[in-house]
Amino acid sequence: MYWLATRNVVVSLPRWRSLALLLRSAAPRHCSFRPSPTLRYSSRQLDGICCFKGQKVLKGSSKTTKKSKALNGALNDRDLSHLLWWKERLERCRKPSTVQLVKRLTYTNLLGLDVNLRNGSLKEGTLNWEMLQFKSRFPREVLLCRVGEFYESIGIDACVLVEYAGLNPFGGLRSDSVPRAGCPVMNLRQTLDDLTLNGYSVCIVEEVQGPTQARARKGRFISGHAHPGSPYVFGLVGVDHDLDFPEPMPVVGVSRSARGYCINLVLETMKTYSSEDGLTEEALVTKLRTCRYHHLYLHTSLRNNSSGTCRWGEFGEGGLLWGECSARQFEWFGGNPVNELLLKVKELYGLDDEVTFRNVTVSSENRPQPLTLGTATQIGAIPTEGIPCLLKVLLPSNCTGLPVLYIRDLLLNPPAYEIASAIQATCKVMSNVTCSIPEFTCVSSAKLVKLLEQREANHIEFCRIKNVLDEILHMYKNSELKEILKLLMDPTWVATGLKIDFETLVTECEWASGRIGEMISLDGESDQKISSSSVIPSDFFEDMESSWKGRVKKIHIEEEFAEVQRAAEALSLAVTEDFLPIIYRIKASTAPFGGLKGEILYAREHEAVWFKGKRFTPSVWAGTPGEEQIKQLKPASDSRGRKVGEEWFTTWKVEDALTRYHVAGAKAKLKVLELLRGLSSELQSKINILVFASMLLIVAKALFAHVSEGRRRKWVFPTLAKSHRSKDVKPLDGAYGMKITGLSPYWFDVAEGSAVHNTVDMQSLFLLTGPNGGGKSSLLRSICAAALLGICGFMVPAESALIPQFDSIMLHMKSYDSPADGKSSFQVEMSEIRSIIAGTTKRSLVLIDEICRGTETAKGTCIAGGIIETLDKIGCLGIVSTHLHGIFTLPLNTKNTVNKAMGTEYVDSKTKPTWKLIDGICRESLAFETAKKEGMPETIIERAEGLYLSVYAKEVLSGRNDTETDLCSNTSINHSDESLELNRIRQEAAFNRKKSTNRVEVLQKEVENAVTIICQKKLIELYKKKNISELAEVHCVLIDAREQPPPSTIGASSVYVMLRPDKKLYVGETDDLEGRVRAHRSKEGMQNASFMYFLVPGKSLACQLETLLINQLSNQGFQLTNVADGKHRNFGTSISIESVPVCS
Repeated sequence: MYWLATRNVVVSLPRWRSLALLLRSAAPRHCSFRPSPTLRYSSRQLDGICCFKGQKVLKGSSKTTKKSKALNGALNDRDLSHLLWWKERLERCRKPSTVQLVKRLTYTNLLGLDVNLRNGSLKEGTLNWEMLQFKSRFPREVLLCRVGEFYESIGIDACVLVEYAGLNPFGGLRSDSVPRAGCPVMNLRQTLDDLTLNGYSVCIVEEVQGPTQARARKGRFISGHAHPGSPYVFGLVGVDHDLDFPEPMPVVGVSRSARGYCINLVLETMKTYSSEDGLTEEALVTKLRTCRYHHLYLHTSLRNNSSGTCRWGEFGEGGLLWGECSARQFEWFGGNPVNELLLKVKELYGLDDEVTFRNVTVSSENRPQPLTLGTATQIGAIPTEGIPCLLKVLLPSNCTGLPVLYIRDLLLNPPAYEIASAIQATCKVMSNVTCSIPEFTCVSSAKLVKLLEQREANHIEFCRIKNVLDEILHMYKNSELKEILKLLMDPTWVATGLKIDFETLVTECEWASGRIGEMISLDGESDQKISSSSVIPSDFFEDMESSWKGRVKKIHIEEEFAEVQRAAEALSLAVTEDFLPIIYRIKASTAPFGGLKGEILYAREHEAVWFKGKRFTPSVWAGTPGEEQIKQLKPASDSRGRKVGEEWFTTWKVEDALTRYHVAGAKAKLKVLELLRGLSSELQSKINILVFASMLLIVAKALFAHVSEGRRRKWVFPTLAKSHRSKDVKPLDGAYGMKITGLSPYWFDVAEGSAVHNTVDMQSLFLLTGPNGGGKSSLLRSICAAALLGICGFMVPAESALIPQFDSIMLHMKSYDSPADGKSSFQVEMSEIRSIIAGTTKRSLVLIDEICRGTETAKGTCIAGGIIETLDKIGCLGIVSTHLHGIFTLPLNTKNTVNKAMGTEYVDSKTKPTWKLIDGICRESLAFETAKKEGMPETIIERAEGLYLSVYAKEVLSGRNDTETDLCSNTSINHSDESLELNRIRQEAAFNRKKSTNRVEVLQKEVENAVTIICQKKLIELYKKKNISELAEVHCVLIDAREQPPPSTIGASSVYVMLRPDKKLYVGETDDLEGRVRAHRSKEGMQNASFMYFLVPGKSLACQLETLLINQLSNQGFQLTNVADGKHRNFGTSISIESVPVCS
């Protein structure tokens, strides 16, 4: 969503250059205009587009002649290209009102104004002329110009507003007036949303705020732009709400090189670009399909396709890419693919030539190939209807936003072995962390860059930035989290393209956090109270001062703060002296119904405090109290000097005091905005550190969330093999193996016990057969997902796994026809398998489901045999599943291919699948059983069985293979001496009470000591330990505000104590500590509650200790909010620890 700048937000503006300098056009750096191949010039398109350069004006009215001369030869080749660009888009308009407006356009200027129509003058000095100057700077952006309380557009831009923003044209559909449309100031946000969601960029022109001379035109300036993925932020520094910043949308350029396809992405917001070369056609299409881009450019090198035809993509390679691009809007470009694309971006966004872009390309050497579109959709890396979504099982449901995008991008673009190893090492450490972890504040890097660059970051954003920095420092100071922080450096480098030293990161974070802390008024600081008065409504001071108080620390605005305070006191005194006696006089009146009325009110619309009353003037002046003040009253007037109403009054003294107060408040707000903008300028020099830190926390949050969900689902960390020379795997003719034990489908929850486990020991290519519904497709998806998760460094749905470093993972499932491309399903399948074979090496994993099923059986079988021989010769790992049993009679020349099958069993005179992978061949398809199960009429089934028996005399039955494994575990209980242990705990309690001085810390220590003593004594009683050195201790872990439990609590029983902000306690037990903490903090007033917990072996014991603590803590003087819960069980009241001083 986009942020809206309302009126009166901007208090002051920087010194602007002269209007001539402000409106000058950037010097063009590109060659002369060349018509785009996609724009074919015809008499129809050129109709109405003309240039006045060197053209004589026909005879007509003098008014028309003057208007034409005002254009002064405005059109050139560049303007002509822009007008054609707009004309193409206006031809797509379908609303009747828009179509009528378009008919009134004449393409003789960039606004499309017909100078012969009413209000169409382009005479110098008019508003239309001024808008034309702004339009010439950004000719392909919709222009919204501030005019009073509206943002207006004319000509072409007005048509776009009516079509896409749902606005009505000004003046209706009068045919004698130029198209005009606009939106109120309060609706700017929605209008920008509508335009950018439809792919348009918007240039916003603001008015200079402040008094102007009578009949003088207000000065205007370009305040900012709104692009798809880059919102309008002007004025955000002066408001008190946050901006929901969308993900930036890059400009994409696609080209062809000797290595393959190349994609270049340029982010204007970040001022960065990246290049990725050597992509396959499928991988490139996947990137285009998953990338929401602002503009697409295709390089002329793409026209040189393998088909040798002039029509790119007509046959063979390139067809898939052409089908993807032809359905979207794009433009051709030539020259150097990177340099020319950067020039296009500068032209598109109106950037100066001096603007530079930073190359954030991370070397793709030794990185696996990006996923193809078919692979990504068939395992749910890209959400697809009917396919289990992989992202949903990798992360908890409450993890959304930027962490999800990071995980998705990592799956679509698997990292190099070193980065995957670092990610896995990080996750392993995270899995064993016992301390509480930060909340991990996630801030968009693009948002940081744009707000600081535009100097529009407000105090809310600075507080979030400080949270990011403080969480980095918190991890650095904690011994367990420091190791994680170091491990995250390399994954963050890959994600940002920034290489930053660890110590430099910490040092710069400390400086930036300290600088923000010195300037910004943080949460909890209350040294800037709103002014108050007994005679002035509190809403007045709240509205006037809340826009600047509490933003920066009072020490920086002492003088302005004091002046506002003095002005508020003077205003209160003036109101007391001039209005209060009249109020007393009215109250003293005993007139009946319809008598005197009067009160002091806040006129919110006029930002004033006035007296409102009627019938209060005495009929006879007798010198009574209040009469002198009544004589001083005068009618109240608005900012334009107009009388407000018959009942509103003020005095000269009150007006002077009110003016003084407003001036003081404006100066204070101006000072606050200057300080905030100055802080933005300071932090902009540290932008790389801030971007790196924010991305590091996003990565940390994503990985912690993955580990938590993985532990809940009982997934494991695989062993990653860097090369085929691994000692654990015996290579077979150049291939190297993968072994996954206890593999389950990723969409099943192993913790619920509903999954069938398989062991896959793959040393070569598998030729897989099995019945319908026997699990072939599920097995291929499961293996593909497990391998992909492994090479990304994630946990896998198995009991153990050894996964090699694949250079590509390719999954081909069922194919469908493509009528738009004129291809049958078999053609699509052959095209996809051709691409797979072209990209396969001996280090690839290839998974093909039901090969060659879309054509005649005999020839399809032979094609499948040829494909299997080719893959066998390459030496890759993989599985090819098929129902073409004739393949086993072919004289295939294979050395490394192994026959595998999905098992079946004979139960109750019926053959049923076991969904288990076994050796051998399965010739049973269960086709009749499947058809019957899906409701096929019985007559059809019987006839099919008869036909089958009459033609096929032999049947091949599958073998049986059932394997069961029993696991046993033994536990032992250690014993210890009770008295020695309790004495040690008492000594620690006494030491801790002396050490802690802070009230909150004292309460935490007291609760921790009491909980430890009570529960340790109970454990000693229950387990009757004898050996004190082996006694399992109660280890309490504190979770402060803005922290959360570590992943090690997932699935474990725990007892916790919530320390509420009001110093009261709540005792509970749970198997889902993270969810319980989140639920408690979601309640009003509990956002900053801290917790203390310890893990116990089993829920039954946790329930006992919960009841025990509720009863004993209340007996020791602690205030509990759930004392009644302690009466739910009969145990927990028999232990007395009166001799143990745990509460002071």
